[in-house]
Amino acid sequence: MSDPGNKISLNGALTVLGVSGLYVLYAWLSGGVRADQWQLLVLFLGCYFVGGAARRFILAFSVFLVYWWLYDSMKLYPNYLFKSVSIQELYNLEKKFFGFEYAGKIVMPSEYFQANLSTFLDVGTAIFYLCWIPVPLVFAFILFLKDQTLFLRFSIAFFIINLIGFVIYYLYPAAPPWYVTEYGFIHDYSVKSNPAGLLRFDQLIGFPLFEGIYSKGSNVFAAMPSLHSAYPLAVFYYGRKLGSRSLNAFFFTIMTGIWFSAVYLNHHYVLDVLAGIICAVGGIWVFEKIRVKPWASALLEKYYKIISAKK
Repeated sequence: MSDPGNKISLNGALTVLGVSGLYVLYAWLSGGVRADQWQLLVLFLGCYFVGGAARRFILAFSVFLVYWWLYDSMKLYPNYLFKSVSIQELYNLEKKFFGFEYAGKIVMPSEYFQANLSTFLDVGTAIFYLCWIPVPLVFAFILFLKDQTLFLRFSIAFFIINLIGFVIYYLYPAAPPWYVTEYGFIHDYSVKSNPAGLLRFDQLIGFPLFEGIYSKGSNVFAAMPSLHSAYPLAVFYYGRKLGSRSLNAFFFTIMTGIWFSAVYLNHHYVLDVLAGIICAVGGIWVFEKIRVKPWASALLEKYYKIISAKK
């Protein structure tokens, strides 16, 4: 029996080509189309026109492509152009709520860890931080293969969580703790993204792994909320619906490990982590409330039919 996903409608093809053309135009006007943008576009068009499972896959993961486009676009419109960056204010709040006495002075958790480094923790936290994007994507792929209804719930909730986080980035630009460690409380908008404590892992392995990753960072002043902390909570929440104890334990370990790593590596304050957790809870709550509405349910059903082999 032929796969209905192999059929290409004229309207569908024109829509995809039109959207692709607009994306290229946008990238060109934004300073030129980069190699990674061309690669993503070729992947998208290739999967769509091959048809079948490849088309269903790329249309399903279009949610993540839009997320990537929004994240990447933050480089063009940095949040510090719209509002003043919180540097000392957030630092003082962290010290007020989570400061404690150590070596004769009041320190916050990230400062304590910087004074008590461990090679074991350097390696462990780096491994946890590597899971930030791969784990949600692998989890989404597993859901796409096993339970496309749950895939839609997870991927759209993931997208909403990011929208909430991005809005907060622009409403409250905030410097990460490593910025204060390196530059104090001055406002220097020329500073580039920094792997902070992850540099120790690069030095251990003799390869600039995280230095390369963070050189592509979109915004230094997007510490609040910590979306690093939000993503694994979304994975854990929807992962529980698969009913696997071992998988639940794995996702819980990844989640709590990333939360700890964010502070240990001097990337985030505890307040950033808590804000990321609230973002995740809020995004999931908003989506789960909306999805049961008749209009939302109808849209999800249409999307399900597009990405599913079951027609």
